[in-house]
Amino acid sequence: MNYPESVRFLYSLGNELKVGAKWGLARMQTLLSALDNPESGGRFIHVAGTNGKGSTCATIASILNEAGYRTGLYTSPHLIEPTERIQINGQPVSDAEFAAAFDTVHQAAEDLLRENRIDAHPSYFETVTAMAFLLFREHCQISVIEVGLGGRLDATNVIHPELCVITPISFDHESFLGSSLELIAGEKAGILKTNVPLVLSRQPVPVEAVIRQKASELAVPITSIADVEVSSIELTPRDCSFTAEGVRYTCPLPGKHQVDNAVAAIKACEYLGIKTQHIQAGMQKTRWPGRLEYVSHHPDFVLDGAHNPAGAAALAEYIQEFCQGRPVWIVYGAMRDKAIDEVTGQLFPLADKLILTAPDFPRALRPAAIAEMNPHPNTTITQSVREAIELACNAPSNAVVFFTGSLFVVGEARAALVK
Repeated sequence: MNYPESVRFLYSLGNELKVGAKWGLARMQTLLSALDNPESGGRFIHVAGTNGKGSTCATIASILNEAGYRTGLYTSPHLIEPTERIQINGQPVSDAEFAAAFDTVHQAAEDLLRENRIDAHPSYFETVTAMAFLLFREHCQISVIEVGLGGRLDATNVIHPELCVITPISFDHESFLGSSLELIAGEKAGILKTNVPLVLSRQPVPVEAVIRQKASELAVPITSIADVEVSSIELTPRDCSFTAEGVRYTCPLPGKHQVDNAVAAIKACEYLGIKTQHIQAGMQKTRWPGRLEYVSHHPDFVLDGAHNPAGAAALAEYIQEFCQGRPVWIVYGAMRDKAIDEVTGQLFPLADKLILTAPDFPRALRPAAIAEMNPHPNTTITQSVREAIELACNAPSNAVVFFTGSLFVVGEARAALVK
């Protein structure tokens, strides 16, 4: 299949997040075995968490690129094109590479189905994960792998990494991972492997207890960023700078929360033996679209995928820190399975103008339903992200307009706004 055909087929496999869907690693392991185990023998850094794992992955990969490694980066979801999920040396794979890898995985899946060795075609995420392993085996010396959902039963949890990273854990995907922080932490800690070191971000007390217990059972050495001396933090609307253990760093990703993500990346790369000057330079080159990303000015349009309560808290803190005295407009759309009340309760009171919308996705919640859940005195309902953009263009020139609530909203807005 060509690239458009491969993408259509992947989309036809349906949404990953289906309550009652069969989760497990057996199908993924069977598929990879048929592909001659492209994940076997590779060098991997495995990153799990609720918030910050994408930023941390992108930073680690940028540093490894700077240090001269041919580096793979596997993340999800994508904003505009599925090729974004599989990057080599900081660039998404080409349409042709994506399609060729899909053909290889899809043919293996079809053969397994004919032989009754798997119960169903591998899911969207399983298929693309296998594609990533194929491409990384061919092109990369080391790869950074972001967990898709949870950890223990995630399709990426077939690798034997040389290092694990767990970023901050909070509530998200409770219907799949559990209704308590302890249960969610147990799923995330499922990526830990015997004797494989862990870089651990700051965590709520019950989360840290679960992770440390699991680490103890597996003799996992832990580097906690809570023990790292960080000082002289300087935050601007566009980046953050800080001193960690006597060394000055600048991270081009804004927001106070990015300091901890950057420190986690630093400790990961130090473990890998990367020199300080490469860590400093690689961090400054980090790019992670759709997270407090400025895409136009006068008024400022900012994209931020704050789709869960912790992400909303980080965005709210940013607005309060940097948008005082400016009109704040929020363009918001969300998926039905998200914690809408908690997210909107933090963000909507900060908006002078609220524009509700819905991305073009089956799980999108109707804008009118959002308005009923958390009314705002200055609300306009739109039926598409493009319509919301047109309305947002009427904001005062000194305003800042945030497109947020769902990465699907961010992706559609980015596709329309970034040339």
